[in-house]
Amino acid sequence: MQTLQSYVLGRWTPSSSAPVLLHNPTTEEAIAEVRSGGFDARAVVEHARKLGAPALAKLSFAQRGELCKALASALHAKREELIEVSVLNGGTTRGDAKFDIDGAIGTLMAYADLAAKLPERPFLVDGAGLQLGRTARFWGQHVWLTRPGVALHINAFNFPAWGMLEKLACALVAGVPVIEKPGTPTALLAWRVAQILVESGKLPEGSYQFIAGSVGELMDQLGPQDCVAFTGSSATGAKLRAHPAVVRHNLRLNVEADSLNAAVLGAAVEAGSETYNLFLANVVLDMTQKTGQKCTATRRVLVPRERLAEVRADLVAELGRIVVGDPADKATRMGPLSSKSQFDDVRAGIERLAKGGEIVCGGAQPARAKGWFLAPTLIAAREASEPLFHAEEVFGPCASLLPYSGEPEEAAQLVALGGGGLVTSAYSNDNGWCERYLALAGPWHGRVWFASDKSSEQSLAPGMVLPSMVHGGPGRAGGGEELGGERGLHFYMQRVAVQGFKGLVEASFGQPAASASASA
Repeated sequence: MQTLQSYVLGRWTPSSSAPVLLHNPTTEEAIAEVRSGGFDARAVVEHARKLGAPALAKLSFAQRGELCKALASALHAKREELIEVSVLNGGTTRGDAKFDIDGAIGTLMAYADLAAKLPERPFLVDGAGLQLGRTARFWGQHVWLTRPGVALHINAFNFPAWGMLEKLACALVAGVPVIEKPGTPTALLAWRVAQILVESGKLPEGSYQFIAGSVGELMDQLGPQDCVAFTGSSATGAKLRAHPAVVRHNLRLNVEADSLNAAVLGAAVEAGSETYNLFLANVVLDMTQKTGQKCTATRRVLVPRERLAEVRADLVAELGRIVVGDPADKATRMGPLSSKSQFDDVRAGIERLAKGGEIVCGGAQPARAKGWFLAPTLIAAREASEPLFHAEEVFGPCASLLPYSGEPEEAAQLVALGGGGLVTSAYSNDNGWCERYLALAGPWHGRVWFASDKSSEQSLAPGMVLPSMVHGGPGRAGGGEELGGERGLHFYMQRVAVQGFKGLVEASFGQPAASASASA
């Protein structure tokens, strides 16, 4: 059986602690084990500070981008192998495995392209300079400087490749060394990715370390220039916010947590139209892709009350076409939940939600005798405002169907009951409807995604996270942001207001001449 090791202090390090077994969720067979510890937490952090940070500081933004490009190439060369590992340990279909792995590679490449366009200077300019005194002699300019610290990344189980590497790309381009900790149930894929990155020989010593199992006392070693980026449950996010290191040092913390994402069908969308068909397709995709184990998956479906029976029938028909089974089979559209604990949690969640409505397809019963399989589940709520549907995220192939009046104001009020989300999607050809919905729903979300007949052919699904747009959301969703192109680098940098003689401030820290003339 394969034993996953940590890569710390420049070497793969074994541990003799009690093992945690990893399984094939299709067969329930144990396929690997993780053993935590085996390293000195203080030494790991100091290794990153003393070797990784100075090594990255010697590189320009463009050179760090070339590093990301080289890592992407190394992973692409092993793409087929990584897909097989994902199917084995994650229970993903080949399509879902590609979604994760290609998303990781694509994000590295996107940040490589971004880095090539950044200035040669070791900082980023933030906006135009400002006159601060009676005359322009006293001048001010905001700049972003790389913080001389370490980034601890605590990743979720659902995207072991993409989740880890989207954080890595931002940190490396910003010039900050990383310590990566994957979600344990699917850590076999993350571990294999880590091996490929290390074997590439492209990473400067100390710039990348990988923790198998628990992070142990690593958080205790972090200080005021360090940061933590976390993806996972809101309960764990709350524990991290209360950690003594976070409280004592005002440690920078980015949290991406639960999200009851909502899809809203506008009142005037006609059955059979491009927008209506896209609505059905996207709801089904976001309920079933990765077996519903996506932070951006649709959890609540809002439909005008007079359309409820029609939409319910159409969604049940579309969900009924989803083939649930062995993810290695090309005919399969949805595989198992990724672990026994996930399987149990989702079944319990479905049973709780069913108390507030009617299960119209799927349910909590296993879909197969062996493995952790459930059918896509849709629950029609008796009352749209029932707190059950706005209080808990069932992290699997499950969504609720909620009736509303068709007015965007009511839709936004219902969506806001979720307490903050990563993305809400809205389907309407009425610009005024969209404007009214954005005004009220927008503050509760990190992203608002609109569909119409004019954009249906080119729009990516709302569950797709793009490197060029921010990913995160307020409230329940964690309150953080990552990605967003250059904005993604800012988490690892410090914005500094530089003040002084204009001749110094503008020449040394202002917008480069070419950039300034172009913007003018």
